[in-house]
Amino acid sequence: MTGAAGQPAFIGGQAGPRTKSEAIIEAVRQARARARLRFRLIFAVTWIIIIGALALAIGQSGKIDPKFLSEWGPYILGGVGTTIFVAVVSIIWAVGFAILGALGRLSTIAPIYAIASLYVSIVRGTPLIIQIIFVYLALPQFGIVLDPLLCGLFALAFNYGAYMTEIFRAGIQALPRGQVEAAQALAMPQGLIMRRVVLPQAIRIVIPAIGNEFIAMIKDSALVSYVTIQEVFYRANTTGTRFFRSFETLLVAALIYWGLTIIFSFFQERLETRLAKSDVRI
Repeated sequence: MTGAAGQPAFIGGQAGPRTKSEAIIEAVRQARARARLRFRLIFAVTWIIIIGALALAIGQSGKIDPKFLSEWGPYILGGVGTTIFVAVVSIIWAVGFAILGALGRLSTIAPIYAIASLYVSIVRGTPLIIQIIFVYLALPQFGIVLDPLLCGLFALAFNYGAYMTEIFRAGIQALPRGQVEAAQALAMPQGLIMRRVVLPQAIRIVIPAIGNEFIAMIKDSALVSYVTIQEVFYRANTTGTRFFRSFETLLVAALIYWGLTIIFSFFQERLETRLAKSDVRI
């Protein structure tokens, strides 16, 4: 039976079946919310305890000079802008290399496929630091002299482009074949299909992976210090070596890199959540 307003009737002082099920669902939802809150609180408290204990141990070790850090800490922190600039520009260039590499790896033309495969094999088979120093020191012997900043940017982008080639290749292959066939049925040229149909969707698919690579790039950007780029690590290393206080300067640099990765990881997670919600709506 139902009331005048169409609501479930109450028989014998008890709610109808629909009201009972809604109450159970709400109770489960609240229990899960409490469990998530409890988990987050324990997580935060654990971090606070461990970090606090480490900070206390370091502070009591007598290896930290507040006066020295107050004087040279801002100088080291001044390299953050260069670090972010190197990471951003390098990841943008790396996307370009990755797209070309992915298209080459998907090509049915043997020479193009061979060049793309050789690029991936050589880059992934050699250390990044060797590639950076090779561009900086070896290429000038052949008359190719690049600015140190350009050397660092190119080497990082060239290296990450090889690793991201497989990411883009997987993203392109993840698209439904029917979309490409529909575009071909409309007599669209292959290049136009790639620009208008394939690549926009593939880039959307690989955005989370690009975010992971960017966070890794922030840390690997420290390697460009070997070609005299004054980013965070370069400033921390030179200052610590000059005053024989490497523990303090490298600790500051480590905290800066850690802070940057936490910040960008937060935004990456927000972006992934937003993309997941949009996929559900679609």
